[in-house]
Amino acid sequence: MRQWQGKRYWLIGASEGLGRALAERMSRAGVELVLSARSADRLRALADTLPGKAQVVTVDVGDLTSVRAAARTVGTIDGLVYLAGVYWPQPAQEWNAEQVEAMCDINFTGAARVLGVALPAMVARGAGHVVLTGSLAGFRGLPGSIGYGASKAGLMHLAESMQADLRGSGVQVQLVNPGFIRTRLTEKNDFAMPFIMDPDPAAALMFDHMGGERFKMSFPALFSRLFRLSQFLPDWAYFRLFAPRRG
Repeated sequence: MRQWQGKRYWLIGASEGLGRALAERMSRAGVELVLSARSADRLRALADTLPGKAQVVTVDVGDLTSVRAAARTVGTIDGLVYLAGVYWPQPAQEWNAEQVEAMCDINFTGAARVLGVALPAMVARGAGHVVLTGSLAGFRGLPGSIGYGASKAGLMHLAESMQADLRGSGVQVQLVNPGFIRTRLTEKNDFAMPFIMDPDPAAALMFDHMGGERFKMSFPALFSRLFRLSQFLPDWAYFRLFAPRRG
């Protein structure tokens, strides 16, 4: 198991939801946290409630200049957890160009920007820990998931490529693929969300995974099996089951 006491981690997307719950759990374990998001007020409110040391560094992951400035302020870290994300449910028939661009830019390209400034130092030291947050929605295309599913699929592929390159380097890469979590984002959904979880138990599962050696974890376990098995279905069967024709 990983030794957390005295480690320093940069949490990006820590102001609410899963990120906030994970920050609370990591702080109780003795981790020194650097909390980042766009809202300084929310981050300071969180930092004030944590039992351990916490620094607030605002960042806009959609802006490389902001990411570079934040990384300079953050300094040396033992680990990085990327939780930043935006979401609007929409089918292709109702494509909103600005929202789709934002989902791709924050959920995927934002992670690439952050890794571009944070990962080289870990590689040079031969030590570090990177945790990326994918989604069950990233396994295969789903109806009403334009932008979001693609951005998460890209992030999951990125994590797998990093794992392929960095195995044995001293830099550990991990991927977590949650299902529905009760947050401000999922409140936008007007459909049934099977196996939806509150942030605290979801954070407990994520933190437990982070303490181990496995690369990937998808949860909830039963719900995630459905998505993993869907990858083995031929296209005709998959779309008939998951996206029946309208009208």
